[in-house]
Formats: sequence, C-alpha cells, structure tokens
Amino acid sequence: MQSSVTDSDGAEAVPAHLNASLRKLALLPPIVVAPETSVRDVLRRIDSTDAEAAVVVDDASGVPLGIVTLRDALRAIVAEECDLAGPVAGLMTGGLISLSADATVHQATLLMFRRRMRHLVLTDTGGRLFNVVSQGDLYGMQSADSASLINAILASRSIAELATQSAAVRSFATRRLSGGNGPELLCEWISALNDLIAMQVIDLVEGEFELPYVPWCWMVFGSEGRLEQTLVTDQDNGIIFAADSAEEAAGLRLRFLPFAKAVNQALDACGFPLCSGDVMAGNPAWCLSLDEWKLCFEDWITVPEPKALLNATIFFDFRPLYGQEELVSELQGWLLHRTAGNTAFLRAMASVALEQEPPLAWWRDFRLDGGKQHPHTLDLKAHGVRLFVDAARVLALDHGVVPTNTVERLRGLRKSMGMRLPAGEVEAMAAAFYQLQRLRLQNQVTGEFPEAANRLNPDRLHKLDRQILKEALRQARTLQQRLQLDYLT
Repeated sequence: MQSSVTDSDGAEAVPAHLNASLRKLALLPPIVVAPETSVRDVLRRIDSTDAEAAVVVDDASGVPLGIVTLRDALRAIVAEECDLAGPVAGLMTGGLISLSADATVHQATLLMFRRRMRHLVLTDTGGRLFNVVSQGDLYGMQSADSASLINAILASRSIAELATQSAAVRSFATRRLSGGNGPELLCEWISALNDLIAMQVIDLVEGEFELPYVPWCWMVFGSEGRLEQTLVTDQDNGIIFAADSAEEAAGLRLRFLPFAKAVNQALDACGFPLCSGDVMAGNPAWCLSLDEWKLCFEDWITVPEPKALLNATIFFDFRPLYGQEELVSELQGWLLHRTAGNTAFLRAMASVALEQEPPLAWWRDFRLDGGKQHPHTLDLKAHGVRLFVDAARVLALDHGVVPTNTVERLRGLRKSMGMRLPAGEVEAMAAAFYQLQRLRLQNQVTGEFPEAANRLNPDRLHKLDRQILKEALRQARTLQQRLQLDYLT
C-alpha cells in the first residue's frame, strides 16, 4: 500500500493509499503476449524481467484474454500437464476478473481479498489492457496479524462469527495505533476491514431472501463513505436500484426493505450501532431507485433549507460497497454536474460549513466547552475534523472532484484551483487533518469520557501534542478563510 503515486504531470506525488486511483500507481509495464506464443517463450520473458505473471492479449483489440503466472506454470509442469512448446493459450487462466484503472486501491484490495486473487488485471477504455496489479503492490500493511484477521473474516459463516471478527478489528487497530502506525493508513485499514465484514454480512443475509432480478447496490455515507472511519462508528447506508417507473420502484422497494432491515440488524449485532438518525437502507426513505435518488438530491440542491443542507453533509459523501457500482457512479456523475458552479447552493453549503469555528482563543490556547458532563474539553470531531470535511466537500462539489475522501478532495482541487490552493498548502492541511484523526483515535482508546469518545481535555496532552493540535486547528481556519473568500465575500 506504500507504493508511490504519480501525479498527472508525471511528478511523483503522495504515497499510494486506499483512496488513490489505480491509474496513478507507479507500476512496472506488464508483460504482454499473444495467445499463440509458446509457453517456453512466455516463461523466459517472465524470468528475464523478474516478474510474476504475463497477460495474454488479443492483438487486434488489445483486450486481455487470460493471465499466466509462474505458480500456475510450475503446477502444470509438475503435474505433467504442460507442453512447453505449445501455445500459452492452453495454459492461461481465462474468464478474467478485471477492474477499471480508474477504480481505487481500496476497491482493488477488497476485490482481491474476497476473491483470494494474487494478480488483478486493470483495463482502460474499451476494455483494453492497462496493467496488472499484484498483492505485493497493494498490501503494504499486510503482516501476520492482518493476514490472519482477513482470512478469519472471509472464513466466517455466521453473524456471530463476524461479530467476533469485528471486535478483533478494533483490537487490531488499537495495537497498530500503540505501535506507531500513522492515522492515514490506519483509518483506511479500519474502513477496509469494516467493509470486508459488511460485505460478508450482506452475503450471508442475502442468501435468506429472494431479491428482485434488477441491478442494485448497497451504498455507504458519512465517514464510511469517505473512508475515514475511526474506532467509534455507527451505520450510514442506503440502497440504490434500477427501475423504469415510480410504480415499479415502489414495488421493488417493498421487496428490498425486509432484506435491508435484516442487514441493518446484523451489522448492529457486529458492533456497528443503528444510526440514531435512521440513515439506513432499512428506512424506506433511503431505499430508492436511481431516479428517486436524483429527485432527492435535486430537491436538496434546489431548495437548500436547513434540513436539506444537513442531509447534504451526510448523503453527498457516498460510495458503493456491494453490488452494481455503475448505479452509484452514474449518480455521482449526475450530482457533480448539478453542483458545479451552482452559486446559490454552494453559498448555502459554505454558510453551514462556517457555522463551526476552530476552538482557538486569543487569550489562551483553546476555547473549551463540554458543560458539567465533560468539563474543560473540546470535541475533536465536531470542532476539528468536521471543519476540514465540510470545507473540502463544498470545494469538491464546485470543482467536480470525484473522490469523497477529505484529503483526496483537497489534493484533487490542486489542478482546478491552481495557485489559489498551492500544493504546499494542501499538504499542510492534509497533515493537520491526519493529526486530528490521530488524536481522535488515541482519545477513543485512552480518553477520560468513554461515552463521549471525541471529547478531549487538552491539558491531558503532552506539550508537543498541544502545539500540534493548535497548529492543526489553525490550518482549519486557513481552509475556512478560503471558503469565506470564494463563496461569501
């Protein structure tokens, strides 16, 4: 996962993390062979480049037909089932599972986990070969304990077993935090492992229902939609499905809802509490057809009343988790087209984003609240992380930035905003955001108010961490000033 990423201008950018595009990974060129190439020649090419596999590609179309690995070849040779002089088409593994090069490292990781794949073919426009990504390219944080945990999740065959693995994920994250792992990669891996559990839950529950034969997808919102989950998280999810009319949508919804409610209950049993605001797929309001989701978003955009703006802060950070991801991609493309340059809506969203100010005081380090229950504290989520999240969302919706992750949104703005948001400033904001996430994670483990895990007493911090917190909040203030200048001045 620590492979480097190349920016669009060819310069090396940030390390590859789960929300990075596969297209930007600095991968070696793939070994490409024709179907009629002999097995011996293919193995020579693989060996001469110290690679692990070659892709068999149709010469005319550039479409990958299959893949052959050293492991496959060795097994065939040992079993005396391999003619080294014969065409590689007879040895290759066909029926390829591939992924678009525009997908994320996160999507590739989950796919390879669930299918137990060592190599994944990436395709470009028209299904042509782009490259091949391997486990070694992706699993930078893989170790004995993480591999064991992943295998245990995939082997679980009941909700009770998955609940046990969910607790193990939290223990895993706590150990990694104590071991000094950075908050960026740790939050991503918490999200990835939680995703894996959720997908297993959906698999198990789906087998109990006869669902409609229409395209559908389970979506996630909020922190899960941004790949920013910490150790304390509840559910924010929904279902999107294809329907040709309002009448058909109503009928399909009735068939999806029992399944959706069962998944929500199963996730709750696995340690992901039911959403207090009922933002869950089992709520008919959030089990909608593609057209109904568009109407919902259109209403929030057109009439940006307080409730609509509150919904936007939750629902506009969405991504697909399980099912036909194309439905979610279409919805996201439609949304970005509707919000880009929409002055009235963006102004209203900016106003909401600026309602909370960084808890910094002129006469002392911090402005503290918390009342009698949590005296002398500040909320690292509401008055820290959220400042970056809300501001980045407004800018991303205006400039058509596709990723929903906060830091990826900020980095994605560099090209469209140019010198108004320099690279150095973006990376300073990214570092500030992740420092707040680090303090949140630490506080969720050792904080004095377990029932309010984001409530931090700054006096409990080391002097250096107090200074880091102060500087991180100053970066939030800088980002808010950019929002004020762009939309409210």
